[in-house]
Amino acid sequence: MDKTINLNRILEDLAPRFAADAEWLDVTDGFVGNNYDALREYKVFSALVPQAYGGGGATHAEMCEFVRGIAHACPSTALALSMHQHLVSAAVANDRAGRPGRPLLDKVAKTEVILVSTGANDWLDSNGSIERIEGGYRVTATKPFASGSPKGDVLVTSAAFDSPEHGPQVLHFPVPLKSEGVTFMDDWRTMGMRATGSQTVKLEGVFVPEAAVALRRPRGGFHPAFAVILTVALPLIMSAYVGVAEAAAEIARSRAASRSEDPVTQIQCGELEALLATAQMARSDMIRLANDFDFDPTVELASAVLTRKTICANQVIATAEKALEVAGGSGFFRKLGLERLLRDAHGAQFHPLPEKRQQVFTGRVSLGLEPVPVPALRQSLAA
Repeated sequence: MDKTINLNRILEDLAPRFAADAEWLDVTDGFVGNNYDALREYKVFSALVPQAYGGGGATHAEMCEFVRGIAHACPSTALALSMHQHLVSAAVANDRAGRPGRPLLDKVAKTEVILVSTGANDWLDSNGSIERIEGGYRVTATKPFASGSPKGDVLVTSAAFDSPEHGPQVLHFPVPLKSEGVTFMDDWRTMGMRATGSQTVKLEGVFVPEAAVALRRPRGGFHPAFAVILTVALPLIMSAYVGVAEAAAEIARSRAASRSEDPVTQIQCGELEALLATAQMARSDMIRLANDFDFDPTVELASAVLTRKTICANQVIATAEKALEVAGGSGFFRKLGLERLLRDAHGAQFHPLPEKRQQVFTGRVSLGLEPVPVPALRQSLAA
């Protein structure tokens, strides 16, 4: 008997509840904690885990649609959820390809463990410092953009390590958020996406056992693990923002209805639909490239996904701005909800990679170069 989780039904149940509190959470710089409780109750956090491992068995494409739908009701909930789901997605992709991923999936399936990512700020070099001690390491680092951390269970992060044997490295590992030395900075006061709880998490001498280290890689330079992460993460993240753009466009259409015979309004609405369609197409193509976890994690694939992310982000922002133009003066009032969506939309530009860095990455790949310059020390060690 098929027991695949029904995300469409869950969306129908939860979206109205989430929408009711979205404005209040934005005004108060609150956190979507109650929404997280509801998602946990419906076992959404384990939805992507294969049924054979005790999860919901949802596909990557289905989760992208769920995130987009949630964004219509509460963008902050959708974005925070996408951060957890992209970590689960990477574990599923790795497990399917015969790489380590199963232990994390088992944990999520067993108790709806909520994962918190710091990858947006870490990128290739990571930050912080690691001291080797008996049985493992002591980690000191400052990790911003930890979305969902007020309700999170495990921080999935990394830090820089100067290995005596192998030179500059980055170690990747999970840290239980109740570990000694973990501090929440409560500093998430932002222009948009105010309720994601993306505060800074500070690690001060946190112990990480040797066995907990999931990946060791040279510091700097591109690692194949990022081709996996980018391919599964960006469609989920941008699904939240496309949902924002769609919600903004819907408000604009409703405000323009009384002016439907006005030629200027008609032109503006035509422009709005073109911008929104471009964002939607870019998102759809990222989902296609992710292919429900069936892909080869190549540099070329990472470049293709990053290019589409830039297109999508730019068009999401342009859609929200055009929606304000279409709505006219009424859109300037906060009570309409368009102003909040416009602020939320601008967050899209900051997810890896920002446009200019993406263009350098893609341009280097197109020229047959390494996607990022390889550090001189690493080149000398390789020689």
